[in-house]
Amino acid sequence: MTIVELLILLIIAAICGAIGQSLVGYTAGGCLTSIFVGVVGAYLGLWVARQFGLPEILPLAIGGTSFPIVWSIVGAALFSAVLGLINRAIVGSRRRY
Repeated sequence: MTIVELLILLIIAAICGAIGQSLVGYTAGGCLTSIFVGVVGAYLGLWVARQFGLPEILPLAIGGTSFPIVWSIVGAALFSAVLGLINRAIVGSRRRY
């Protein structure tokens, strides 16, 4: 895998992470966070899909590496929802008097 292919995959992960975060309504940060959420979302989404025996939907192959677009967005939404719930539990407990 070349540097250009890696950068393309990171950009796609950032877009998928941003879409997943916007679906949930919780944004954890900027571009680097969206990349992280997109990559974690791809792994989480693929894991969920394999547990239920679902096929890879809309895989994007770059440099021999397959990146599942739909499952990345679904996984990013799940991951962002969990992050939002954790953040709400932590911040909510601090705001009590």
